Amino acid sequence: MKISLFYIGKTDLEYLRTGIQVYNSRIGHYIPFELVELSDIKNTKNLSELQQKEKEGELILSKIDKTKFLILLDEKGKEYSSEQFSVFLETKMIAASPDIIFLIGGAYGFSQKVYERANFKIALSKMTFSHQMVRLIFIEQLYRALTIMRGEPYHHK
Repeated sequence: MKISLFYIGKTDLEYLRTGIQVYNSRIGHYIPFELVELSDIKNTKNLSELQQKEKEGELILSKIDKTKFLILLDEKGKEYSSEQFSVFLETKMIAASPDIIFLIGGAYGFSQKVYERANFKIALSKMTFSHQMVRLIFIEQLYRALTIMRGEPYHHK
């Protein structure tokens, strides 16, 4: 079983890249984990938000194997506490396909085709975060969930 985090575009800010690297190395002690950066769509000045989402959607769907369990990180998704997310993740790790992909969309979210392909949606919060910041927030929560599963002291109730 492997977990992957797919996302659109580079992480521009050094402090976010550093945080992501820290948690990426920690997660590797628990489970095979992969970060997959998908290229930004070029020449977006002449594209509407809908056109940009459609192009990103085509790129995303071309990179994601149809047999993988796809979870969108989306504001319309189900919200969990850290403990609840840990239980959800453990359940999916046991019952889902061999691999789970979490997906962070671009600045405008996901195309309809990506929503149709998704197996599940999770919201990190009712608040809105930049799609680059979500990378760090999610990867920390993934690490937290793994430590909760093992009963380790990282998470405090």
